[in-house]
Amino acid sequence: MTKMNKLKYVGLSLLFFGVANAQDAEGAKKAIDAEKYQKAKSILKSLIKENPDEGKNYFLLGDVYLKQEEKDSAAMYFNKGKGVKKDEEYNLIGLAHIKLNEGNTAAADTQLKAVEDELRRRDVEQLVYIGRAYIESDNANYKKAISFLNKAIEKDDEYAKAYLALGDAYVGDENYSEAYKAYRNAFRLDSSLLRAKLQLGVITKNTRAAFPEAVSAFENILSADPNYGPAYRELAETYYLWANTDTSKYDQYINKALDYYKKYMELTDYSLNSRMRYADFLVLARDYKALEEEAKKMQELDEVNPRILRYLSYSAYENGNYEASMKAMNEFMSKVEDDRLIARDYLYLGLAKLASTISTDAEGNSIVSDEEMFNGAIEDIKKAAEMDIEITNEFNAIGKKLFGQRLYGPASIVFEVAAENPDNRNAFYDNFYLAYSVYYDHVNKSEEDRAENIERLKVADKALDRVIELSPDAQDAFLFKARINQFMKSEEAYAEMAKAYDEYIRIVTEAGAESVEENKKKLIEAYENAGAYYQVLDKEKAKEYFTQALELDPENEYAKQQLEGLE
Repeated sequence: MTKMNKLKYVGLSLLFFGVANAQDAEGAKKAIDAEKYQKAKSILKSLIKENPDEGKNYFLLGDVYLKQEEKDSAAMYFNKGKGVKKDEEYNLIGLAHIKLNEGNTAAADTQLKAVEDELRRRDVEQLVYIGRAYIESDNANYKKAISFLNKAIEKDDEYAKAYLALGDAYVGDENYSEAYKAYRNAFRLDSSLLRAKLQLGVITKNTRAAFPEAVSAFENILSADPNYGPAYRELAETYYLWANTDTSKYDQYINKALDYYKKYMELTDYSLNSRMRYADFLVLARDYKALEEEAKKMQELDEVNPRILRYLSYSAYENGNYEASMKAMNEFMSKVEDDRLIARDYLYLGLAKLASTISTDAEGNSIVSDEEMFNGAIEDIKKAAEMDIEITNEFNAIGKKLFGQRLYGPASIVFEVAAENPDNRNAFYDNFYLAYSVYYDHVNKSEEDRAENIERLKVADKALDRVIELSPDAQDAFLFKARINQFMKSEEAYAEMAKAYDEYIRIVTEAGAESVEENKKKLIEAYENAGAYYQVLDKEKAKEYFTQALELDPENEYAKQQLEGLE
């Protein structure tokens, strides 16, 4: 089960300073819960202007900026709010949240404990926000959050939002049974709290075995409120996970996922932050045409935000513009701190470099046009795998795309890195395609370059051993093992070639006449090459093989000549 979505949610109380303002505060509360952050900011700025002495409004506005990862703006409002007449302590919680994000845990703990010590008997909401600070921090401490939230419930065991936050804390702590209970209690106490019901569906979704039930849960929420945007986002993510689990329906489910995410966007706001969330989803859904369009729209909104360059790089690569992909990613990496770089950034940089360094000569052979860049590409791809070994589970599709473009050398590098993952879900195919790619890369080399390529052939041979280990009757694994060893041109390799052809012949012929007919051409190859090897070591076996070749192809002059020589 995955941890809860990084999006941060917060429940707000009514603000009591007149009927008109109370209604505006309720609007801000609903806007934040529905993830309409631009609308919420507009309402809260208006409230601050009307009543500059209410500290909670500064906190709520700063907290919205924190959700959007705009720390400086958040700090500005928290600092303004900590000096006003009423409810200034909320802003001390906000400033402590920033300290937690920065890793200054001791100072944050001290500040939050000081806020707690000053609370009155009926002050419950502040404890909830302290708990949320620990939940939503970049350096989360879920057990401390649980402790503070239990204190809030001790003060008021009917405060629904305390149970909602407690559920979030238990999800972060991977205690899903307690999280489920907390969310259920929150909704029981306040049936208008759709966020609690949503999170019950999220827990169901993340079991990866109950997608229909999760879909039903989210649809049930929308039957109560068709405009509740987060439910559409969760439907999108559910269908995305379902598509990757039931690959026979991938296109059907991924299209549903994209449609639901578009609906979510329509119901939230089209700010840069929401567009970036959408862009992240388009990366997951592999809709790179839409991603490129979205990245260009984001550039129109903000030309200086470096994260947009990431999306431009990803989409440019997938849409075949490798130079533009490299340019965008190099610019992105030069503008952000190292800790903001992720494995996928290095992956795309490496792939763009690979695709840019391979060309063909006059005879159509694959050649490396820039050895230094090629080596750099390999290092980038390896770094991606080192940063996140799970990303290698995506290498199969990437490698197959390169293979389909006849970029066999680059494809072999991608499959090789993937094959090194001990928990690789595509181990059989990645090892086979590693060998397959090396073989065709070798075939397309000049004679001079082939002589320098023996080590890569050994890598391919080892990969095929792994394929055979996983599937002892994988006939094509034996066929390519024979071909690869033939290219190695050593006595030991020729012996391995013959053994591999023997196994290929056995598997195909034991499968029956239909299998023989289907693989006729390859069988003749096996009989001829293995027969040639056995001419010296085992003449009877050589005769048998050349005879079998003639049965399949009575006009085979080579087999006739070899049989005559063995008489």
